[in-house]
Amino acid sequence: MHGATPTHAHLRSRISFVVVATLLLDAVASVLILLFERDAAATKITNFGDAVFWTSTQLLTVSSQLPNPISTPARVLDVFLQAYAISVVAVLAGSFGAFFHRRGVERDPLHLPSGAGPC
Repeated sequence: MHGATPTHAHLRSRISFVVVATLLLDAVASVLILLFERDAAATKITNFGDAVFWTSTQLLTVSSQLPNPISTPARVLDVFLQAYAISVVAVLAGSFGAFFHRRGVERDPLHLPSGAGPC
């Protein structure tokens, strides 16, 4: 967290963006899931706390003990949340892979800048 290279700054900015975007999505999706499900028959998402819990567990890809949504709009939102969560995991894995590759290149004393080579 204290690295000062541009490579560290790039990784920090990507992680910060993902965290902020996910927190915002969690808040918006919690409100939406409550609106979609609160009047559905036999739903277990009946208050904002349930909605936040359910949405957060979906975004963490761990699911929850609450049953899946019943209403069609809530099911569509559920699929979107799952796709988002899987995409975030892939983006973070790629970001860390790129970070380690760049740091390896930066530390390699034999690395030549692009375009430079033996004459």
